[in-house]
Amino acid sequence: MRFEEARVVAVTVLAVTLALAAFLAVLVIASTFAFTVDQRRRDLALLLGVLGSLAGSALGAGVVRVQTWLMVRVGLLPTGAGAHWHAWVLPACVGVGTALALAGVFLAARRAARVRPLEALEAEGEPARVMTRGRWTTGVLLGAGAVVLVALSPLGGPAGGRAMAVCVSLLAALAFAVLAPVAVPALAGVLVPRGGVLGDLARANLRDDVRRSASTAAPLIVLVGLLLGQSGAAWSYTEAAVAQLRSTTAADLVVESTADADGSLAQRLSAVPGVGSASSEVELPAALTTGAGETAFTGIRRVLVVDPGAYERAHPTSGSLQALRGAAVAAGPGALESSTGDRVGVRVGQVDLGPLPVVAAVPQAVGGGPALLLPAGLLPAELLQGSAMRTFVQLQEGSDRRQVAAALTAAGGRGARVSDVQDWLTRSAQQAGSSDTSVLVVVMGLGASYALIGVVNAGVVATSARRREFATARASGLTRRQVVGSAVLETWAVSGAGLLLGVLAAAGTLAAVLIATAGATGTASIDLPWPLVAAVVIGAFAVTGATSVWTAWSATRTAPVQLLRARE
Repeated sequence: MRFEEARVVAVTVLAVTLALAAFLAVLVIASTFAFTVDQRRRDLALLLGVLGSLAGSALGAGVVRVQTWLMVRVGLLPTGAGAHWHAWVLPACVGVGTALALAGVFLAARRAARVRPLEALEAEGEPARVMTRGRWTTGVLLGAGAVVLVALSPLGGPAGGRAMAVCVSLLAALAFAVLAPVAVPALAGVLVPRGGVLGDLARANLRDDVRRSASTAAPLIVLVGLLLGQSGAAWSYTEAAVAQLRSTTAADLVVESTADADGSLAQRLSAVPGVGSASSEVELPAALTTGAGETAFTGIRRVLVVDPGAYERAHPTSGSLQALRGAAVAAGPGALESSTGDRVGVRVGQVDLGPLPVVAAVPQAVGGGPALLLPAGLLPAELLQGSAMRTFVQLQEGSDRRQVAAALTAAGGRGARVSDVQDWLTRSAQQAGSSDTSVLVVVMGLGASYALIGVVNAGVVATSARRREFATARASGLTRRQVVGSAVLETWAVSGAGLLLGVLAAAGTLAAVLIATAGATGTASIDLPWPLVAAVVIGAFAVTGATSVWTAWSATRTAPVQLLRARE
């Protein structure tokens, strides 16, 4: 069951990674073709999609090893896990890759196909051609969707509120990417320092080709919005979970041990001199079945074996568990599918308890937790042997904390660990944060790498296509270094605008987190990963700047007269 639990998590992470990669693939392709499209791009997309899929399949065979190693390293897969080759993978990759290429170029190709030859020769304003009515409508609807999710986040409870909050940055980033032809040049123009030839030239280029600026900034907006939004939500919810657990736990010490075969460990801990009360809780995986007939669903979830009375004393806000006796269960702090009055099928190992009534429910926790509470004695003691057990201990008034802690360590046996409750809360938060960080590293790390490729790709295409423009600037009196400097200044201004819009998109998720955590726990929680923020900002300017220098220097290698001479 533990292996199945890890497998389900790993498969879910891989599915999310695949969906994110497909979304970013369309975004990268669309931003690349947005300012280089003509009537034949549909044919080119088909050809490049097939060739790119074949090349990507070859690279993927090696990359999957890196991804598997990463998932094993962070604990999402057991040691020795690996991927196996199937005959359908290659044709599926080619088909999906080609479909993504066609999807990415579809809108740009359709737009180009509607342009009449004479209209294409007219000097129309670029913003009017870029910001169509459909684009305005799409951007406004996406932005409105983000605002609605922020407003609804406190109504979704701990789990639903979090799900809505993490979607805000996605919708907001897409909205800003769609509206980038308006927002990016305006912001970038403000960021370019005034005064000087290079600054004036950079601002003029930003006004002249808004499509290029928007297409360069779009992958960066999505990258920053998703990365900072998702990581900020993960860190903030971990902080909220710790605060909630601290306010709902009444204990002085926590004993971490493993359950024994006869169930006597809990009694020995309770009998230690100086202990006022003790609540021993054993956590283990179980197969839970909800629904009936065709709607029945079985999943591996965590359950907690408790003494109802002791659990109430250790967790005063849990409510009454008097009905939790015999063959019955209670909905736990991580219950999502069951509530009082339902029946849930429970199987632990080879012991099938059958459908059991849910007779009580404790409040849902922001940090999740066990799906069900089982009364002590419902499962055989030998089945619990070796499972993780934690005991919340309240001391008698006047007892010596150190002496009681030493006695609890001795009574707990080999491997027992006694901690102050505040230390345990901090360590639990670090462990919970480590789990969230592991998922974030696998999903957003690979997604961020793909989006970063899109940022570099857009910069390369945008700059390398400006050879004649650079030649004109040099023929007008600018040196090669000045032309390159102007290109870098323009790129950094666009990058700054993309970063600001991405941060604004992430701020939407953080606003939803504040509202949702306040509604769930009574206290708004926020915790930002400042090292990651700094790394994203510095890395974005470093990557885009280096790309711009390299491509602009390469584009100005040819003498201006050769590029500007008349051609037949």
